[in-house]
Formats: sequence, C-alpha cells, structure tokens
Amino acid sequence: MSAHPLLLQQFSLLRLLSAEALNQIAPLASTRDFAKREMVLAKGPPVPYLCFLMEGRLQAIDFTLDGREVGLYFIEPGDYFGELSLIDGEAQPEFVIATGRARVVLLPGAEIRPVLFSSPQLAEALSKRLAQRVRQQLNQRQILAVNNPLHRICAQLQIMIGGTPGQTPQQLIIKAPTHQELAIMVNLTRETVTRTFQVLLAQGVLTRQGDQLLVDKIKLEKLAQSGGKNDPVTRNGEQ
Repeated sequence: MSAHPLLLQQFSLLRLLSAEALNQIAPLASTRDFAKREMVLAKGPPVPYLCFLMEGRLQAIDFTLDGREVGLYFIEPGDYFGELSLIDGEAQPEFVIATGRARVVLLPGAEIRPVLFSSPQLAEALSKRLAQRVRQQLNQRQILAVNNPLHRICAQLQIMIGGTPGQTPQQLIIKAPTHQELAIMVNLTRETVTRTFQVLLAQGVLTRQGDQLLVDKIKLEKLAQSGGKNDPVTRNGEQ
C-alpha cells in the first residue's frame, strides 16, 4: 500500500524534499509492522530500503566474538536507518530489532537514492547523520573501556541525558531503556545493572516516573567522577 505525501512529511529528512519529489516517491513507500524482539534488519546483506520508524522503538545490536549481545544505539520515531547500504551499496553492519511493537515505512533504495543525492540539503543531512553515528560509536568505545560497572553505567546515562552545563540540574530520560537493554549497551549483566540502579535510586541520583527516569545531573556527574571506593556494585564481583 502506497503512502500519502503527508505521511512522509512527518520525517524530518523527507521534509527537505520538494512537494514534487514527495509526490514522486510516495507511491513507492510501504509500511510494515513488527512485534517485540522481531528482527527489522539483519546484519549482512545490503539493505534494499531506506527505512523510517513511524511508531515504537528499535535498537541496533551486534554480537562479540564470544557471542555476547552488544547494544549500539536506539532508533526513535521519526528517525531513519539503513542509510549505510543506501550510500555505498555494501553490507548492513548491524542487526536492528524492535524493542516493542513498531511500524516502519520502507522506501526502495534504488528509487530513493537519486532523489536524495540530487538535493545538497539532503546530502548534507545524511553526512551529518553519519558523523553523529561515528561520534556515538567513539563515545561507546570509551564507556566500554571503563572497568568499574557503576562508573560505566553512569557514563552511559550521561550520554543519554546529553545537555550542557548551566541547564536545569534535573533531566528526564523519556522511554528509559530496560535493565536488559542497558546491560547489552554497556556489556554487563542485567543483574549488575539492576544492582547499580538500586544504588542510584537509593542515593537520589535517579527517580522513576513510570517508564521515564528523572536524573539528578549534579549527583550523577559527581558519582561518575568519583574514585569508585566502597562501590557496592564492584564488591558484588563484576568488573
């Protein structure tokens, strides 16, 4: 079933297209629903589509050589993915799974690629996205080099809240990841993440609000920069 141009306009990347271009690609678009934990994209074969998340949430994952699952980043509604194969025609570098029920809009890569690269604005937007992903991966590598589990999780939370000095000392993480989702991002066990969250909640660093987390940025920063002495998470045995 083709998509209406108004549907495509909800995606910031496609809003850079002219009305004529949107009308041209709308009949080519299709939608697909995914269940929780269903694979949206597989690692390996080139992706024949440029994909846009309409509803739900996705997570890009990969596996270490010893078979441990590693979470790379989340994909939120309005975001797009599968762009690497679109750009260079090479293999899809990671798996993408649905963290809950999700709906994805698919645009055939062969048809959408010339449209995207005919616009300097769109080419710039794609380049900035790739640069952002590279920076995310560099930050993730730095986090994984931290030995102390408490500090590693605090560093991951700092990336999630973002922001700059001088903003409100409390920051809300909307749709906070589950303990399991966070565990695979920082290469720890779910039990270690659960113990760490108990510490952070007890110390007032985190406050739960349904599926959201209210983070005290000042307390989080102090804890992340502390020496890790008498760390209850480390004492329970995981480095």
